[in-house]
Amino acid sequence: MEIKRDSYLKQLIGYAWDGQVKVITGVRRCGKSYLLRTLYKNYLLENGVKEDHIIVIELDLAKDIRYRNPLELTAYVKERIGDKEGQFYLFVDEIQMSDEVPNPYNPSGKPITFYDALNDLKTLSNLDVYVTGSNSRMLSSDILTEFRGRSDEVRVHPLSFAEYYAAVGGDKADAFDNYAFYGGMPLILSRPDDEARMAYLKALFTEVYIKDIVERKKITRIDVLSDILDLLCSSVGSLTNPNNVANAINSMQKLKSKDQIAPNTVKSYMAHLEDAFLFSECKRYDVKGKSYFEYPNKYYCEDIGLRNARIGFRQQEMTHIMENIIYNELVIRRASVDIGIVYSNDKDEKGKQKRIAREIDFVVSKGGKKVYIQSAYAMENPEKINTEMRPFSLTGDSFPKIVVRHDVRKRWYDDNGVLNIGVIDFLLDDSLF
Repeated sequence: MEIKRDSYLKQLIGYAWDGQVKVITGVRRCGKSYLLRTLYKNYLLENGVKEDHIIVIELDLAKDIRYRNPLELTAYVKERIGDKEGQFYLFVDEIQMSDEVPNPYNPSGKPITFYDALNDLKTLSNLDVYVTGSNSRMLSSDILTEFRGRSDEVRVHPLSFAEYYAAVGGDKADAFDNYAFYGGMPLILSRPDDEARMAYLKALFTEVYIKDIVERKKITRIDVLSDILDLLCSSVGSLTNPNNVANAINSMQKLKSKDQIAPNTVKSYMAHLEDAFLFSECKRYDVKGKSYFEYPNKYYCEDIGLRNARIGFRQQEMTHIMENIIYNELVIRRASVDIGIVYSNDKDEKGKQKRIAREIDFVVSKGGKKVYIQSAYAMENPEKINTEMRPFSLTGDSFPKIVVRHDVRKRWYDDNGVLNIGVIDFLLDDSLF
């Protein structure tokens, strides 16, 4: 089954021959290698590039193991190009498997790494360099540090609903229900049945993600990392902070004071999960005060199927699942996303004025545009309508406002100009911003 990843393909095409190293990142198994070695390679071949001008090195395979040595890699690529005419493309897959080697000119000095090799190769005027890296030894923070502004990062995500539906077709509502349960990891589409899909998603955590982080960050408290994963997956769309998570773990494990997990340890482990692209932190933003709050914030899972698998496919609260899916969609569209906070002065039961913080699920900015979005599974009564709509009226501006709902099919605007749109319609229409 061919899966189209047109948005990422266009990014790669746009970055071609800009003098930078193209670094394709993302959570493991989200389709980085497929994007580069299948979709982009086919594009190049279809546009006249000769196959022998595309150099593919797969560092995870035995046939290319010698090129894990960055000096061997550099020498091989330069030999392949030689004095031949034309433009060459270098694809290095699983770059994190590259080794560090002693500097032959200064054995006691800083070792040679793949960063050195790639920065050397990209100086060749007839070579365009592309790499993919899994997060075992190559996380986003490393890329930004080591290449120091000399790279283009193409962040790849699991399938959006539009990509998923383009591949599976059929009834849109059925497709959404399956997507909300199993998520968009590409290999889900090739699994033969529900049991195989569940087993695959569960194994990604136990056999891939946790092992990667433990190896990379030398984690000693795997039990704490596991508990943090469970708590974040259980509370997507809910406000939390490292203190709350630490308290919950200490309570669950019934730890005595001297053995309790410190909030700073939890904060560090949560940062590792973000670096591994498994979770994103969404900060709260004071819409009128134009400032950010430090805590609490929300954390969303990179793929809703991974979230569901981690908690055993229990807790199928569609309100939080839909909110996570919408957040992921906004990020896939390369928008900047915050949680909006506005304030109202209301009377309490004793008639006294009380300042109340009200939440707008998403304040979305992209390309100079700004829009407010509420995620509402259903708005079945006046109280729920007021909860969702009241924050819009408190922003004090005229930026577009959208309510994404599960209980409507046809989009419409209310008397205040707020767009009410079904979640499937929203996910399939990227023209809204």
